[in-house]
Formats: sequence, structure tokens, C-alpha cells
Amino acid sequence: MTPNLSDAQYYFNRELSWLQFNTRVLAQAQNAELPPLERLKFLAIYGTNLDEFIMIRVAGLKSLYKAGVQETGNDKMSPADQLAAIHAHLHREMEHLEHTYHEITAQLREHHVRIEPYDRLPYETQERLAETFFDQIYPVIIPIAVDATHPFPHLNNLSFGIVVKLSDHDGNIKHGLVRIPRILSRFLTADEIFIPIESIVEHFIGDLFPGYTKIASTPFRVTRNADMEIEEEEADDFLQILEEGLRSRNKGSIVRLEFNQDADEDLVTFLNSHFHLEEEDIFYYHSVPLNLGGLWQIVGDKALAHLLPPSYTPQTLPPLENEDIFRAMAHQDILLYHPYESFEPVVKFIQEAAVDPDTIAIRMTLYRVGPKSPIVKALIDAVRDGKQVTVLVELKARFDEENNLHWAKALEEVGAHVVYGIPGLKVHAKIAQVIKRQGSELKSYLHLATGNYNPSTAKIYTDMSYFTIRDDFNKDATRFFHFLTGFSTHTKLKSLYMSPVQIKPKLIKLIEKEKAHGTEGHLILKANSLVDPAIIRALYSASQAGVRIELIIRGICALRPGIPGVSETITVSSIIGKYLEHPRIYWFKHSETTFISSADLMTRNLDRRIELMTPIHHPELNERILHILNLQLADNQLRWQLESDGNYTHLTQAKGEQIINSQELLEKYVNKIHDRVKKKKSSNYVKKLADKLLKES
Repeated sequence: MTPNLSDAQYYFNRELSWLQFNTRVLAQAQNAELPPLERLKFLAIYGTNLDEFIMIRVAGLKSLYKAGVQETGNDKMSPADQLAAIHAHLHREMEHLEHTYHEITAQLREHHVRIEPYDRLPYETQERLAETFFDQIYPVIIPIAVDATHPFPHLNNLSFGIVVKLSDHDGNIKHGLVRIPRILSRFLTADEIFIPIESIVEHFIGDLFPGYTKIASTPFRVTRNADMEIEEEEADDFLQILEEGLRSRNKGSIVRLEFNQDADEDLVTFLNSHFHLEEEDIFYYHSVPLNLGGLWQIVGDKALAHLLPPSYTPQTLPPLENEDIFRAMAHQDILLYHPYESFEPVVKFIQEAAVDPDTIAIRMTLYRVGPKSPIVKALIDAVRDGKQVTVLVELKARFDEENNLHWAKALEEVGAHVVYGIPGLKVHAKIAQVIKRQGSELKSYLHLATGNYNPSTAKIYTDMSYFTIRDDFNKDATRFFHFLTGFSTHTKLKSLYMSPVQIKPKLIKLIEKEKAHGTEGHLILKANSLVDPAIIRALYSASQAGVRIELIIRGICALRPGIPGVSETITVSSIIGKYLEHPRIYWFKHSETTFISSADLMTRNLDRRIELMTPIHHPELNERILHILNLQLADNQLRWQLESDGNYTHLTQAKGEQIINSQELLEKYVNKIHDRVKKKKSSNYVKKLADKLLKES
């Protein structure tokens, strides 16, 4: 009997799959072989990841539940069932979180670094911090009374503060709040001790409410629904409606309340009387500080750099080491793998174009560029120099809206042509085109990538960059930018592939081509997430024909591998390590090209976003990409394997087997090339050396 490939039993729930991903992040924090600050870093990542998940995904499920929606995906789980499973998972995981934090802080104490509350500090240290409190904290924080004449205040999303119970001289009970603004550091420092700011504020509650005696106080943190709903079609001014949306983010419904374990019950009841949360939406932490993301302050302390792994310096390799990027592109296509290879050539691509008198136009898309963007500054310089600059700034890039709005206004003010996205679609494509006048001809230079134009994240995200002067690709790039700036809604590219109309059909066609080869078929797909049901059904169908399917999916995976008769030839790996695995790479044995893309294998990317997928035709570049994929599939240190029951198994080397840490090996690989080419720099030598070292890795 032929199985129904749309049956719910063949799909994992995307939200529960994401939770599994964050559990793998927590597992990195539990790795005692890592330096203590590296472990603390993963704890901070776990916390910031979870904050966003609660703000967006859990908040969205709550809205669906209230709207009476019964199903949300191919797994057929109702919003109520998903919420129950999410809360059960998170409450169950808190014990592991506490144990991990206890282990890390113990390890830090061995290096004379402590995280201690104010009341446990030596008297002399307390005296110094008291001065700091009255000089720098007392003037900034605001005590808030809550009674008949003082209404309960509005608390912004991720607000952090202290709720207090007080008594006056007549024994009357009063309640109040102390908000701790984000401009204050999460921890104060003294003598290699990090002191949580709430422990200092709690100690001086009497000074904030003079004439009252403190009965109890409890630090707390609130999380709101932060998903903005923007009706673009009704907006005459998209910038204005986005700014209103950003303000409304702090007005969403409360979806989570966090306390310390010893929180006073009366204060919990008092706060929740204003929020009306269910019991499962309230989380209690024993020793873990509220706002795990605040641990970044400790991780980033330069005095503690010795408690992190040795830093790696991205390298610039030939043909770019000593040559102008545009001259190098004129001779060959160039593929970079960040952060092992430096992102600096991407920055220079824009900076050099901005100052070159031959440049007549620069066009690019910006999704997440960072607060101090050398690329945007170069674009501004180009405009001032009289060059035509066209930029699509995606204002709907979640949690980067405000930053992108700032850069969009800055570009527009100097005279760049700025497009603020496409109605109903996010523009997630990563593309930059430079057009130069050389003699009587126009020459186009193109950069296509899997990651953002952000030098900061390019140091911690793995991504691929591709430089080319191919005429067919540049013609498509021109069509693409005309589509972004004009009215056309029916643009199709001829050599590149664009969603929402081209990428999914092309991928399905390539999967079906491998299916036609049966057991000789083989494909490797690397992405952040795999959710789209049409892609999953195509993979199941290919597996039934015997195709060998290797998936490297860092985060969410709705596909269920290893089901007899459905997916038994499919393996799913997830690599979690020092760098965030971010590129989307699609390789097919019987295709002469490998594809890199900005698009994940999710319905939102393939059907509701503007994305690009680039075929890499050059055989040597294809071979290099395949080596990288095979290296990651052989990893026995950072790789996890998804089982058919939805759990992940951490893969480690067998007895006597070589240790393979793909990220460390790629660092060594690039460093070896960089060191050796100093002695002999011919491009042919570099190519042979690169291939040899990668095969050895």
C-alpha cells in the first residue's frame, strides 16, 4: 500500500523541533571541555534565542488559540497542544539549565571570577558599591507606587525590575515597583566579581521608598508579544506605519513572567493580577539570573579573554590577497567561505566602487547591516560623489527594523534611491551589483551571497560569497533590480532563480532528477530549516526510489527520517559549534552545478519572500563546495543526528577513530593556505594546495 506522504505522522512540529535546536545550544554550554566563558556564551545564546521564540512563536500560538484555530501545520497539532508541549519542555529543561549555570560559575571561580549578589560581598566592597549606587544608579531608577491614586504602570517588552511589598508606620501594606532601565549595565564589577544590579537595588529599597519598611521584594521580568502586524496595502507612508509598529511592540500582550525561585507568593499574585497569565506562563529560576542575554556583558569583558577559546583571524587568500577585487574578478569567478575567509573583500567591493571614477552605479539589497555599517557609509560617499546608488532596505527584517530605518533615512537624505521593500513580501535576497564605464562600454560586476552584508555577524556566521562578471548573471541582476524598483510582479530570471516563483519548482525538479536515477541518485541539502511540505514530500518520494539523501539542517526540521518505506535513505545532521552554520547549499549528484541561496527550505522563504538561488557552474568551485559538505558530514564532534522519534543523538568518534571537528579543521585549512602562499603565490599553486588540503581535512 502506497503511504500518504501528507499524513501527519510523517511530520515533526516546527515549534517543538526548534526547541530541540535550542536544547542542542544548551548542550554546548554543558560541554566541560570548552573554556568557561565559551560555555557562558552558549548560555547567553540559549537565553536570547528563547526570548525571541517566546515573543514571536509562543505569542503567535496564543493568538491562534484565542482565535479558535484548530490546526497550524502538516503535523496537525492544535495551538493548545503545541503550547502545552512547549511549556512542558521548557519547565522540564529548567533543571538542566540550573545545573549548567552552577557548573559554569564553579569553573569560573577556579579562575577567580565570581558572580555574587551584593549581600554576599565583603564589607569594603559593599561600601564602594554603595557609592556607585548613589552616584550612578539612584538618579536613574524610578520608584513607582501602586495604589488607588497611582495606577499600575506600563511595562515595556523585556522589562526588568523589582516588585516590593512595604509597610508604613501604621502597619498598612503597600505595593510598589522599581524599574531597572536598559541603559544600566546588567552587572556591576568589583575585584573580578560581577554583581547583579537587582541585588544592589534590592538592598537600598528603603532609600527609594523613605518612610516605609520593606517586607519583601522580588526581581521580575516580563515578555510581551513582539510580532508586529503591518497592513502595508493600507499604508500611504510605509515608514510612518513601521515607526508606529515599533512603538506598538512594547504594547503587546504579556506572554511570560519570570521570577527568582524564592519569590514572595503575595508579590507574584499581585503582579499577575495585572497580567492574568496561566500558571505555565510563569517561570521560576533558582540561581540562574533573570535575562540570560545579560551574560554577554561578562563574555565580552576583555580582561577575561583568556577564558575563551583562542581567537581566529579570517584570512584573505589569493587571488584577493594583494590584488584589486575588480581586476581579480575579471580573470575568474571567486568563491569565499566566511568566516574562515575574510569578509573584508565584500566590504572593499563596495568601498572601492564608491571611490572609483569609472563607477557609474551601485545597486544592492540590505537586510541586516548592523549599527556601524562601513558598507552603508561607502554607499553614502558614492552618492555624494555623484554616483547612482539604488538600495533596497528591508524594513521588515525582524528586530532590525529600527536600525534599518535609520540607514534608510540616511541614504535617502543624501540622495540615494531607496526602496523600502515589496508589499506583502520580505526581500531576503543578498545581491550587490557595480556598473562601471570602461572606455565606450559598460561592465558589470556582481556579488551574490547566502548571508547578510554585516561585517560583525560575518565573523561568527558561516556563509558563502560569490563574485562574478558572468554576463548572463549580470543581466538577471539588472532585471532583478528593475523588478524591485518598478511595478512588475511577473519577473522571471533566466540564469539565476528567484522566489516566490522559481526556487521551489527548480529544487523539486532537481530532486525528481535524482529520483529518476534510483539507488544511483544522491543529494546533499544544507540549510537552517526544513519545513516546506512540498519539498519534504519530494524528498520522501526520492527516498522511496532509493536515492541517498543527506540533509544538514541546523535548526528546525519537520521531515521525519528513517521511516521504513518512506524515508529510510534519509539522514538529517545538525552542526552546532563555535560558528553559527548559516549558508544554504544544494548539491545534486547528477547536476553539473551546485546551488547557493539566501532561501531556507521553508514555505515563508519559498512562497512569501523574495530570495535568490545562484548556480555555481565552475567545476573547481563545485568540487570545493562538495569537499566542505563531506567534511561536515564526517564531523564527529559538532554533529548531531536526528532520529525517527524526533530526538537528536550527539555523534562522537569511535575508539581509534580520528577526531573530526569540521570548524576547527577549516580554520587550520585556511591558515595553512595563507602561510604557504607567502612563499609561492601563483594562482595554480594556490588551487592545487587548496584542493589537496581540503581533501586531507
